[in-house]
Amino acid sequence: MTATLHGKRIAFLATDGVEEVEYTQPRQAVEAAGGRVELVSLEAGSIQAFNHLDKAGTYDVDVTAAQADPQSYDGLVLPGGVANPDALRADPDVLRFVRAFFDAGKPVGAICHAPWTLIDADVVKGRTLTSWPSLRTDLSNAGAQWVDEECHVDNGLVTSRKPDDLPAFCAKLVEELGEGRH
Repeated sequence: MTATLHGKRIAFLATDGVEEVEYTQPRQAVEAAGGRVELVSLEAGSIQAFNHLDKAGTYDVDVTAAQADPQSYDGLVLPGGVANPDALRADPDVLRFVRAFFDAGKPVGAICHAPWTLIDADVVKGRTLTSWPSLRTDLSNAGAQWVDEECHVDNGLVTSRKPDDLPAFCAKLVEELGEGRH
């Protein structure tokens, strides 16, 4: 990865049920490129990650979605897992936070089930993206075009299907974050 993210602040939005590898690998890629990462969540404290259905590590929250200022970040990453985006998509502060990145043309990455949150933030209409295959109908019903690709980029929105796609996702994510606003 040749892109540099020095001086860039990237929000990772996640809560309990996040798929651990979908949080840790993109975070490591962003940090390795020089970016500063903050974990944004529903509540202060820590979140419980999972490895599929088994509990994994816990991660300290830096700021809640209600308190986070999207203008102070250069990009946003939404890891997946099933429970994580299902909880996030029901929170009005999360939806406001996510929409602000799209309104500002800032790069966003979403993997696996994370596009559920994008659907409820009303930011997928007219876009092409990929996700875990079971979200295909949800995305189509929300006005998006779904593709079955390892990684897809649509005007700064980087999406991937599953943990196996993480190498491609991380590389494209760092590239798009490095490019900045679209």
